Order: sequence, then structure tokens, then C-alpha cells
Amino acid sequence: MLESGRTISDSGLAAFSVAGQDGWTLTDWFENVYLSQAGPEKYDALAAHEIKWTDPTVVEALTTLGKLFKDKQLVAGGQKQALNTDFPGSVEKVFGPKAEAAMVYEGDFVAGVAKDQFGRNIGTDANFFPFPPVGEGKAPVVSGGDAAVVLKDGKNSDAGMALVEYLASPEAAAVWAEAGGFLSPNKKLDLASYGDDVTRATAKSLIEAGDSVRFDMSDQAPAAFGGTKGTGEWKILQDFLRDPADPAKTAAELEKAAAKAYGN
Repeated sequence: MLESGRTISDSGLAAFSVAGQDGWTLTDWFENVYLSQAGPEKYDALAAHEIKWTDPTVVEALTTLGKLFKDKQLVAGGQKQALNTDFPGSVEKVFGPKAEAAMVYEGDFVAGVAKDQFGRNIGTDANFFPFPPVGEGKAPVVSGGDAAVVLKDGKNSDAGMALVEYLASPEAAAVWAEAGGFLSPNKKLDLASYGDDVTRATAKSLIEAGDSVRFDMSDQAPAAFGGTKGTGEWKILQDFLRDPADPAKTAAELEKAAAKAYGN
């Protein structure tokens, strides 16, 4: 990925737009690199804080990520501008009126921003490719999603469960897929239900990844560590983007914050 990025940057256009102002995007960068390099078992262990963030695999992933962050030719505007770029701004740097970068990494929802805010035709003006393998690892697939909850003591819990069961069906998924902005892990959903080829390709990559798919790590963590602006993983990775010179120190800071949040 870095080699391909440098080929692009040699043309005069930065390879990547990074939304460093939003710490959650940096957790996504880390998670994909980590899953590819360390593998699913280590990913699961780190997500549950069964191994420490000072584990050598974490330092290795941070070292890899640091190579990207510190390369001013790869990142549009360098580290300083990345730290002042939020997620919509990172999409604008690629698909806005004046391109400042060739690629932006994030979830499938990038397509909605490119289409709705910047008038891009998905499949013509904007395309998608899976996060590539890192080193000798396999291509990572990290997903996110929401949870439906039915209160068991509610007056209409049976009806609530029936609704949830329907929402999990391929019939309901087809309605959402046609509307856009949605990917289903349901293997029985016909990929033709999606409205464009790019979304179909994204959905296909999710299904084909099978049991190797992993859920977003920071979303599994206590909010104090993985989901709070200005603290925990978000803040520490922003500091790392600002100065990626010492991955081991960053790993130690992550472990200190994780231990406090997880309580172990």
C-alpha cells in the first residue's frame, strides 16, 4: 500500500487524505493494519484486553502506521493538516471541487458523502477497493454496525422480537440495500439488491471474508477508552499522528488508558 501510494504521490498528488481531527478514523486505520499483521486471534485478544497494548504486535502495527503518518508526500497536507481535517473534510479532499489526495480510507459510508455532498457518481467518479494485506498478512475486513435491543419485560416483547427477526431476514435487508447506505452480512441476500456495482463489490467482500471478519475494536471497548473525544485511544492516536517517532511509548500510553478503562 505504501509503495503504491508513493507511486501516486510521485505524480504530484498526495496518496491519502487522513481525517486526524476525528480520532475514530485513526482507530480504524490501526485496526485494519493490526488485523492484517497480527491475525484474528491476537485481534480478539487485544479487543478483550486479554493481552496488553504493549504487546510486540501492537508496537509493530504502530510502527507500520507511523511510516504512513510521517510521510508528508503520502498524506495530504502532512500531519498538521491531517489533524485539522474531519471526516467530511477528508472525503472532500478526494472528491471535492479541487482534489488534494487520490484516496480516502474509511467505511462504505464514504460513498454517501461523495454522492450526496459532492455530486459524484459512484462507480464512475468514485470507486472502492478492499484494504490491502499488510506485509505477509491477509487482507483485513473490519466491520461496524448497530444493535437492536428488545426489553424482555416489555409489554410487547414478543412483537418486538418478531420485528427484530424480520429485520435480520434477507427480505428486510433487500429493502435497506435498495435504499442505500447499508451492507448486510446475510449470505442469503441477493447482491443484485444493491443499487450500484461499487456497493455490490463492497458487500461481496464482506460476505466472502467469512469467519475472518472482525467487528470494530474500538466499538467493543469501554467508551472511556475507545469512544470518547479528547481522551483514550482517540487522543493517543492523534498524538501519534502528530509525532509517530516512538511507537513503543504510544503503546505504553494506550495500555495505561486501556487498563484504567477495562479495570484490569
